Amino acid sequence: MASAAFLDVHFTFPTSSSNPKNRTPLFPSHLKPPPGKRFFIIASNSSKSTPSNSASTETLEYPNSSTPSLSDQLKPLSATILPETAGKDDNLLQTQLLSKPKSIWVNPTKAKRSVLSLQRQKRSSYAYNPQIRDLKQFAMRLNECQAEAGLMKALFGESPHEMSRENALLLLNSLKHWNKVVLFFDWIKEEKLFEVDTIFYNVVMKSLRFGRQFDLIEELANEMVSNGVELDNITYSTIITCAKRCNLFDKALHWFERMYKTGVMPDEVTYSAVLDVYAKLGKVEEVLSLYERGRANGWKPDPIAFSVLGKMFGEAGDYDGIRYVLQEMKVLDVKPNVIVYNTLLEAMGKARKPGLARALFEEMVAEGLTPDVKTLTALVKIYGKARWSRDALELWERMRANKWPMDFILYNTLLSMCADIGLEEEAEKLFDDMKRSRQCRPDSWSYAAMLNIYGSGLKADKAMAMFEEMSKKGVQLNVMGCTCLIQCLGKTKRIDDLVRVFDLSLKKGIKPDDRLCGCLLSVASSCDENDTDKVLECLQQANPKLVTFVSIMEDSQTSFDSFKEEFRTLIGETAVEARRPFCNCLIDICRKRNLQERAHELLYLGTVYGLYPGLHNRTSVEWCLDVRSLSVGAAHTALEEWMGTLSKAVERKEALPELFTAQTGAGTHRFSQGLSGAFASHLNKLAAPFKLSEDRAGFFVASREDIVSWVQKSSTPHLSPSRVVT
Repeated sequence: MASAAFLDVHFTFPTSSSNPKNRTPLFPSHLKPPPGKRFFIIASNSSKSTPSNSASTETLEYPNSSTPSLSDQLKPLSATILPETAGKDDNLLQTQLLSKPKSIWVNPTKAKRSVLSLQRQKRSSYAYNPQIRDLKQFAMRLNECQAEAGLMKALFGESPHEMSRENALLLLNSLKHWNKVVLFFDWIKEEKLFEVDTIFYNVVMKSLRFGRQFDLIEELANEMVSNGVELDNITYSTIITCAKRCNLFDKALHWFERMYKTGVMPDEVTYSAVLDVYAKLGKVEEVLSLYERGRANGWKPDPIAFSVLGKMFGEAGDYDGIRYVLQEMKVLDVKPNVIVYNTLLEAMGKARKPGLARALFEEMVAEGLTPDVKTLTALVKIYGKARWSRDALELWERMRANKWPMDFILYNTLLSMCADIGLEEEAEKLFDDMKRSRQCRPDSWSYAAMLNIYGSGLKADKAMAMFEEMSKKGVQLNVMGCTCLIQCLGKTKRIDDLVRVFDLSLKKGIKPDDRLCGCLLSVASSCDENDTDKVLECLQQANPKLVTFVSIMEDSQTSFDSFKEEFRTLIGETAVEARRPFCNCLIDICRKRNLQERAHELLYLGTVYGLYPGLHNRTSVEWCLDVRSLSVGAAHTALEEWMGTLSKAVERKEALPELFTAQTGAGTHRFSQGLSGAFASHLNKLAAPFKLSEDRAGFFVASREDIVSWVQKSSTPHLSPSRVVT
């Protein structure tokens, strides 16, 4: 009979919330033990055969006396206690075991094996040295010397005092550049003045860590192993933290694993550093396993460790994880510092929780902490993305009243927020405030933000005045500002000014990127024929291949296969974020020049190459056409394709859903171009039976009966697409 394994489980939940609904369940309701009771899990173990009246105690600790490896320590608990042939309930149990917060597993028959040292290892103190003044002056002389390696080693022998162990350590600590530290250390070993022990290697490694010289640190560590010199906690900590600083995360984990194998326990600093390494690698389960094993060992995490956890959950947009961090800090009575608050605010932004970010900021201020520029920048970005204009302006007034710190990044973030929300007057006041500032005068990004604001509002005169002001003050126009200005001039039909600005920008060193080329292509798709040639001449200087493709597109002799290959090549050489705008503008040009077939081919190719994900969505009860990411011309083309597809479906008597919807978006942004209105006009032109929904903003709806009746009654020949992707 297989032996039974008993595991004693203690359940701990965050105590900061009195509402049980806010707790993350560890087990499904039918498996949850009574409050305050121990729960024993019995798992069969077929690998060992024991008498029926005996039981072996299974534990998450390690039965042998040797130190466990890190990979064993991080082995998922579910893999230890759950059978391989788990059923549906077992899978649910496994999922819950890996959720936050986890339980702390304790074997009542054995003492918990330590996974870290709860005290930072003390560095060796130096003996009193009466010669310290002379040696410091000698170290200054060595630091200022620019001699080559051979001469430097000769200078080391000119020490004003005998090179004893204590004097050598003092000099080694006083040398600033890592290269000289290594030279001096090599000289000590060559001269064989005394035995070189662990502390010498630690001092040298510390200097190499400042210089981010991980390869040299690893060479020294291997040298210590070869020479039989002990690697202590500080040695491993220095190696691991240097690897982390150099973004060599695999190396950091390798040495952390090796640290455990040699029986050296990491201290709290090293433990927090490795938490950060796992977090940056996106290994959430390993981070939580390390964290909770340390907590079970009596470790009280510091604010840095919680900052690591908060950043990790923020990168994933995991709000539950962020809440877990906050609850843990309250349970342990750990007061977050400004760095932790900054990390959590950024995490709230990525999780799209502006209200909670505001509450967290108010909590920070109530605790008596002064927000720094990173705090305010993070909050401004959150308000800008959420379009909370009132809160953003109130924050700006508080910043001025409390004289909180400001820098270029914060000023420019505020300006960008004003551009996103459409706060023109507020942006002008902020810009004037920058002009009066001694330390934060407007730079090229500040002017680009103002050009964006005026361009979005079609204030061409103000935008040109800003451009002239930049020239007078010698502020270099960047490619973003150039793009915003050209877009404004194109929309206001000031093509001659556009050409002049573009030519001046090229002379001043602007290198057109795909976004600027897309802007020129957009202008070309909307202006008159004579002006189109002027814009294409500018585009020829920026992206000749794009203009060549426009010519191929207009050539009726070009076959579809050739056209497809040219399009694939063009898109492949375009930045990812500019591919869909390029395709939209090309479709607009085709529709303007009555190249309807080419427009439909472009829409098909754009769909095939993944430029329009989610264009068609189907469920058993609803078919939806989502054109929110399309231009007006592309949306018209997509509608024609879709109506042709629906006509074919009705004619073939396919099973149809009860509801058909077309989503254009509500157009609530201040600078929205009104896709909804243009789409409605085209629906009327096609006599399509869609009506604007009263319940869902930005949706046009039609019933199955409406579509079938429209197909049967309509005498207008519908488009019969040959290459529709739905």
